[in-house]
Amino acid sequence: MEQRNNVTEFVLLGLTENLQGQKILFVVFLLIYAVTMTGNLLIVVTVVVSPTLDTPMYFFLGNLSFMDAVYSTTVTPNMIIDLLYEKKTISFQACMAQLFVGHLFGGAEILILVAMAYDRYVAICKPLHYLTIMNQRVCVLLLLLACFGGFVHAIAHLLCVYNLPFCGPNVIDHFICDMYPLLKLACTDIYVIGLTVVANDGTVSVVIFTLLLFSYGVILHSLKNLSQEGRRKALSTCGSHITVVVLFFVPCIFMYVRPPSTLPIDKFLTVFYTIITPMLNPLIYTLRNAEMKNAMKKLWTRKRK
Repeated sequence: MEQRNNVTEFVLLGLTENLQGQKILFVVFLLIYAVTMTGNLLIVVTVVVSPTLDTPMYFFLGNLSFMDAVYSTTVTPNMIIDLLYEKKTISFQACMAQLFVGHLFGGAEILILVAMAYDRYVAICKPLHYLTIMNQRVCVLLLLLACFGGFVHAIAHLLCVYNLPFCGPNVIDHFICDMYPLLKLACTDIYVIGLTVVANDGTVSVVIFTLLLFSYGVILHSLKNLSQEGRRKALSTCGSHITVVVLFFVPCIFMYVRPPSTLPIDKFLTVFYTIITPMLNPLIYTLRNAEMKNAMKKLWTRKRK
């Protein structure tokens, strides 16, 4: 414990050390964050106030959008502020908090995507039993399980890192506190912890991603039993879900399925799944969803009256 206390703060190198580049990135990421928050909170409000969206699919979509908003907020505002300073520092406690909250909501999002896939499977493959299976109690239970799973995932990361001896180097070549950059600074053998991270992040991501793709494969195979209109609607919905799943999982798998190491591309991948994907999700779900677009139009019309 005494060794660890030698480091009370970390220095973040950020995305670039070029001052002109930092000014450009400040404007870009400020706009991205504004779009992310507006889009996700608009979906949350629309789902809450629109009686036509009172279904399990939109219940999960509203919660996914809320998690996207919080997930983005754990990273983006701090990174935007850092772009204004030449030296970027974060205290040890704030670093641990960012690590925990980021993985809490990231882990919960993964499990929400699983719940959404299950919802679509029941709706398309077992339509006669849909309302019985996906009742309100089941939806709330799946949401609580997703939150609990995210908590277990995050606390495992925190316990791995919190008591590591950080006895000297405190420069993180990244713009956030994440597992591999932190493990690189530890003054001890991190082989076992590295395997834990690969199992907790990499293996779990690969398994869940494979299961999701398989489940959507089963769903798409079942579309032949639907009418042409039903097939078109199901394809549009499932297409949105599959797009979001791929955008979220592929960078995560590349990041965590390998042994603990830091690569130059890691910063770009982290930007993609922590900042870009939460911005794209609302666009993907609304542009391809007629019900959501109609509900938003009604909400906007009601506000203007």
